[in-house]
Amino acid sequence: MEQLFGFVGILLFIFLILWPATKIVKQWERGVVLRFGRYVNTRSPGINFIIPYVDRMMKVDTRVETMVVEPQEVITNDNVTVQVDAVVYFHVVNAEDAMMKVVDYEKATTQISLTTLRSVLGQSELDELLAHRDQINEMLRQIIDGHTEPWGIQVTAVEVKDVLLPDNLQRAMARQAEAERERRAKIVHARGEHQAAEELAKAAHIIATEPISLQLRYLQTLVEMAGERATTIIPLPLDVMGAVQAALSARAVEGIVK
Repeated sequence: MEQLFGFVGILLFIFLILWPATKIVKQWERGVVLRFGRYVNTRSPGINFIIPYVDRMMKVDTRVETMVVEPQEVITNDNVTVQVDAVVYFHVVNAEDAMMKVVDYEKATTQISLTTLRSVLGQSELDELLAHRDQINEMLRQIIDGHTEPWGIQVTAVEVKDVLLPDNLQRAMARQAEAERERRAKIVHARGEHQAAEELAKAAHIIATEPISLQLRYLQTLVEMAGERATTIIPLPLDVMGAVQAALSARAVEGIVK
């Protein structure tokens, strides 16, 4: 009988004293210990012992949490209504502040993110939102992190996922993009014509200063013509043609004088 009472006493000790006093904190957690409602310390991962029925341990997850900000209709600085949603990444860096200074740090971070998203995007123009999204993401992160830092929460990143535009604005932007591409095409064509004219002017200057280059070009043209057509071409030297042209010009001048 005494052995039975001893065994029952051991079981009562385990279930009433030892079991409530033993707390296991996981690697990604921190344990905030309160004694009679007052903060005592923060326990590290592993096996921890507290005073049963006197101390209370609250575990805080320190892993990065992903919070999806529901789509918000925002009016930009240039009076364009867009629908924007975002993702906020944050984690607890100070378990004591996360438990003591805010009732629900996840809900508080969500509301701060919603308010900041509306405020920042309302001060930005549509072109900035579409072309400089990285800068807006960093601005959102800094503002949200500034509000959550006293709560022991660090915001690691904020990403604006999608920007939904009205249909009429999408069509207008498509027409604008098409007109911009046509303008660039015309500019490229005009630059090509300008460069071609410059190269032709340089070639004409070389030919004028080096008459032999004209002879070589003439022979090259004959070779190309002979390769394209099955005809017989008799090349004439340019100096002979020049002499004939000079004689004809002299006769013409004599006819005019007579």
